[in-house]
Amino acid sequence: MNTLRTLLDDYLVTRRALGYKLHSEGTGLKTFVSFMDSKKAEFVTTELALEWAMQATGVQSVQKARRLGFVRAFARYCSAIDVRTQIPQLDLIVCQRIRPQPYFFAQGDVEQLLKAALALTPLEGLRRWTFHCLFGLLSVSGLRIGEARALTLDDCDLDEAILTIRSTKFGKSRLVPLHSSTVAVLNDYLQRRQRFVAQHDENHVFLNDQCKPLSHDQALDTFQRLLKQIGLKEQGLGRRPHLHDLRHRFAVETLVQWYRDGQDVERRLPVLSAYLGHTEARDTYWYLSARPELLRLAQERLEQHWEQQS
Repeated sequence: MNTLRTLLDDYLVTRRALGYKLHSEGTGLKTFVSFMDSKKAEFVTTELALEWAMQATGVQSVQKARRLGFVRAFARYCSAIDVRTQIPQLDLIVCQRIRPQPYFFAQGDVEQLLKAALALTPLEGLRRWTFHCLFGLLSVSGLRIGEARALTLDDCDLDEAILTIRSTKFGKSRLVPLHSSTVAVLNDYLQRRQRFVAQHDENHVFLNDQCKPLSHDQALDTFQRLLKQIGLKEQGLGRRPHLHDLRHRFAVETLVQWYRDGQDVERRLPVLSAYLGHTEARDTYWYLSARPELLRLAQERLEQHWEQQS
């Protein structure tokens, strides 16, 4: 008879073969199976799934519902093999997901951040150029930090001003066109990088001073230290600026510019959605309510429309 642990191994292998990374889900489900072992349970039940999801302390209900969602997906897989399996319902944990308000980087904030990056030591090393180019690229391209770190030289077609983003958050690839000014900065960085990696066989674009691919922790740690250095502090509810907020800035500034140019924002939203790599349009629509200026511009556009109709 298949045990839950065996079923979990098969489940993770199957879904990852389809392109799903399942980092958090995989870790959570391994904990769930250990919990089931402690209960001497041979199959998933709604009662035990809910007990495991709710036992997480110090987390919001949305995170508990997410844990239950892990089990629900796993249980659906198990039910095809063990008919005793119970699939938890979606509404067992009532929660309201509230997206945190992002920090809005002004143009001056970005300029200070990039200037501080160029002052990183050692001055003769690659590190300062790596972070100057990385943080600048995030602010003008809307890339996720993981996508930028994963870039290789083969992904950069600077002649055509296009980046190829492979194996993104949702397992899809996309093309990201770049402005000529961005191409110039990226090209300058790659030339400097080449002088450091002459003796190394490394294809990743963003490297540390050891000519190894830049890690997420290295990027995050440097980002936070530079923010503290230039005086950008926590905002409401103690939330510090995040690396992901540079992506928010790009999306919001794009929408603001479209409104100012008099473009049909509603029709162009799918373009921005594809550019950002969103799988659902609602993720892009969220930016319309993420900044007061966007709401004001949308209101002005609506008022102009009704004035023309009257």
